[in-house]
Amino acid sequence: MCNGLIADWASWQGRNGEPYQQLRQALHALSPSDVELLAPGELTRVSLEDVRDMPTLRTGYGQEVPVVYASAGVRRVITLAYLLVWTWQEHLQASRLMNQEATRSIIFLIDEVEAHLHPRWQRTVLRSLLKVMEALTGAGDVQVQILAVTHSPLLLASLEPLFDAQEDALWHLNLQDREVVLHKEEWHRRGDANSWLVSEIFDLGEPRSLEAEQAIQRAEALMERRQGVSSDEFTQARDALRASLPDVDPFWLRWRFWAREAGLSQ
Repeated sequence: MCNGLIADWASWQGRNGEPYQQLRQALHALSPSDVELLAPGELTRVSLEDVRDMPTLRTGYGQEVPVVYASAGVRRVITLAYLLVWTWQEHLQASRLMNQEATRSIIFLIDEVEAHLHPRWQRTVLRSLLKVMEALTGAGDVQVQILAVTHSPLLLASLEPLFDAQEDALWHLNLQDREVVLHKEEWHRRGDANSWLVSEIFDLGEPRSLEAEQAIQRAEALMERRQGVSSDEFTQARDALRASLPDVDPFWLRWRFWAREAGLSQ
């Protein structure tokens, strides 16, 4: 049982020993960018009723914010950093007590890894987690495996330069015949988040609003008929497109070409 982030962080910072230095390194590795670094500030108090020494984070706008007042995304990441440091430190303590070597194999299991994170942060969080163990162990011979659940197409797109089909795998949980089935998917680079959204992984018809998807499906149904499209059908489909698509949407090129070929007024 840990003492909790607030108590342990304050204790580590007060002693300024290895755990605190590792926490600083983990926070740095998990920062959203080089411009927005997660760095501890001075310990503080938040109220007369709360006698705890409260850890703070330095911000880019010059203030030190108590961790209990940080955003949900920041709290999630600093909690992850704390748990990684605490777990590693306790493992080292247990290894010394049992006169054993420290492990060289570590597994992370993380649910909804992108929860509360800005899209910019989603693009870096998994690669940052891989860097954390190097910061903690100071060695490059630790085998690290991450089992991460996500609903973020941007996170999958961010893995394309890193994914090694010989070592990595993409698994898809799906509901089939009232049973949950785990299926290993063949990895393909899709280029961007929109392409991931319309892949079989997320299975969206269009990476747009529901109204835009329905309008495009209705328009495409007319375009496939080619003949026998009434003026009322054309007008209703066109108005639905105008209500849901921007003027610069590439679908308009297809629609106008088809309408011209079909001899329909645009």
